[in-house]
Amino acid sequence: MPTLLIVHHSQTGGTRQMAEAAAAGAATEAAVRVRLLHAAQAGPADVLDADGYIFATPENLAAISGLLKDFFDRCYYPALGRIAGRPYAAMICAGSDGSNAARQIERIATGWRLKAVAEALIVCTHAQSTEAILAPKHIAAAELARCNELGAALATGLALGVF
Repeated sequence: MPTLLIVHHSQTGGTRQMAEAAAAGAATEAAVRVRLLHAAQAGPADVLDADGYIFATPENLAAISGLLKDFFDRCYYPALGRIAGRPYAAMICAGSDGSNAARQIERIATGWRLKAVAEALIVCTHAQSTEAILAPKHIAAAELARCNELGAALATGLALGVF
């Protein structure tokens, strides 16, 4: 049974909601095992055991979160040359843009020789003040539906052997 690994970090809840929505969408595909792990819990063995990935992060200072970066730092070399060709997608919970965080994930995935199966899904919260940035996030249902669809699509592709 193929495994979809969803690795996420969330400080204010937005990215966690997105990752949970993707996991729920992926779980509709009974032929795929879905693993939703916080970035601090995920390690090289999880990456090597998975057949596809969703990486979810908030945009922090125009970059991926520190804990997702830590995940990539811990897993990059143990997985290098061993996961080439596997599919991935990225989800970013951004305050204003998210494109630089998406580029960072793309560069890491390129090094791993992963295959992007969708454009980075960026949800913009428009949080600009210190208070808004630090406040708990509530992602709109329409945005969560997009995350759900991404998870479902990746799982279906894994189940059908498309990826």
